[in-house]
Amino acid sequence: MTKKAKWSVIVLIGLFIAGMIVYPKIKREMTVSKSVAEAPPPAAVARTQVLIIQAEVIKPQSLTDKIISTGSTIPDEEVDLSFESSGKIIAIYFKEGTHVKEGDLLAKINDKPLQAQLKKLEAEVPLATDRVYRQRTLLEKDAVSQEAFEQVTTEYEKLMADIELVKANIAQTELRAPFDGVIGLRSVSEGAYATPSTQIVKLTRISPIKIEFSIPENYAADVADGTSIVFRMEGANGLMHDYRATVYAVESKVDMETRTLRVRATYPNTNETIQPGRYLSVEVTKREIKDALAVPSEAIIPEMGKSIIYLYKGGEAYPQEIITGLRTESRVQVLDGVQAGDTVITTGVMQLRTGMKVDIDNLNK
Repeated sequence: MTKKAKWSVIVLIGLFIAGMIVYPKIKREMTVSKSVAEAPPPAAVARTQVLIIQAEVIKPQSLTDKIISTGSTIPDEEVDLSFESSGKIIAIYFKEGTHVKEGDLLAKINDKPLQAQLKKLEAEVPLATDRVYRQRTLLEKDAVSQEAFEQVTTEYEKLMADIELVKANIAQTELRAPFDGVIGLRSVSEGAYATPSTQIVKLTRISPIKIEFSIPENYAADVADGTSIVFRMEGANGLMHDYRATVYAVESKVDMETRTLRVRATYPNTNETIQPGRYLSVEVTKREIKDALAVPSEAIIPEMGKSIIYLYKGGEAYPQEIITGLRTESRVQVLDGVQAGDTVITTGVMQLRTGMKVDIDNLNK
């Protein structure tokens, strides 16, 4: 092979190797250029994209402005009963957990020394009465002085006062119910020595029962004597039940630590089915607006100090500025910007743009 032919072969081999190296890169660039040329512009994508949303038709409805709080049930009356004097308990007459009436005798401590003293004093009453009678008769005949008559009269009055004192001491050995209620569990037994500091039993009245809760100080003007409330608590069947009660008292001073005002309401609790100490939620109705136009709170987009919602019109989404009013837990009143029959978009609102294609996925389509 000639020298010229050898060089020709070498050049061809070099060109072949260079082509093998460069060809994949050129092919990739051609593929990307073709894809870019065939892809639609971003604006076209935005125009053709369809977003699945949910919406609802705006209808007139009632909106209620409420104060939501928590509270607890407390007895109408409750007292820890104890004797007014000291002594050994000789009898307990009540049964735990039962109802008692005002004035019922519940327990008794030993009063034998007092009974003996009373008997002695009462035995002196006839003689003292006779002395007064005789002295009055003699005084009428001027047979005794006025001083002598007043002396026997004073002795008689002192005797009667001593009798009343002993009777009062005997009454302090008796434990009686101060009001109608339910007796709790007793803390002593017969034969125990009791003092005025010894708690015998707790007496509670739960019909009616009181509802105690607190409200923020800025709502103080909205709650007063006679205000109706609704309290909710779990029943025996595990379900939540609503009960209506009436406010009867509001604390005169705001708590400086919590900045709240304590309120009490009363519920008849005729069947005594609600016990004291139960946890509950309380709703206080401030005002109610009839035929209000409202939208779900999640449909509103705050934007530069404005409130924006998106309305569904002919398969597309369009923004609408609104003026809001009353706010409840889940809805917001619309004072201006919409009318009954408009369809407001309630989901995916942060993805919406003016004129964007949308498809409603719920029944309010």
